[in-house]
Amino acid sequence: MIVKPTVENLAQAARAAGKKGPPPVEKWDPPFCGDLDMRIARDGTWFYLGTPIGRPGLVKLFSSIIRKDGDDYFLVTPVEKVGITVEDAPFVALDFETEGEGRDQKITFFTHVEDAVTAGPDHPIRVARDPETGEPAPYVNVRRNLEALIDRKSFYRLIELGRHEQHEGQSWFGLWSGGKFFPIIPSGELA
Repeated sequence: MIVKPTVENLAQAARAAGKKGPPPVEKWDPPFCGDLDMRIARDGTWFYLGTPIGRPGLVKLFSSIIRKDGDDYFLVTPVEKVGITVEDAPFVALDFETEGEGRDQKITFFTHVEDAVTAGPDHPIRVARDPETGEPAPYVNVRRNLEALIDRKSFYRLIELGRHEQHEGQSWFGLWSGGKFFPIIPSGELA
């Protein structure tokens, strides 16, 4: 069922809630109001009624009130919860910086909505593989179980930082960040 909760009301609630820091969407339990014709494409572009949202400030505002419950995504305010479509991940990591080396390395990612997150135990990196093509899709957890797809150029740069380590009794090629090793591919699968 597609309903028409107003985008203006969502934006107004997000602005009000965000004045004191990130909105606590995980604490809000408003009634479900239906699905909104809003979609986040794999490249991070937000669409409303089939048209790209061209205002970065509005996209950033909406990104502050997104929540994932199970496999579904919602925009949540204290008074309403509306379903949206996310093609892959709600965020895209467009770049990163490193500090330190080896086990002391810290990798900080920057998303298209200006989040900055340092990979570590609370913000893991994972790599999924397409079951048909084997193509890797790397992600970093940004907040509240919401991930950013790491863009291709950044992933290639990350690979240059990788090393072989023992992980769960097997040699893996992966990355260190924030004191944690993130396996990418078993060493034996590298040609």
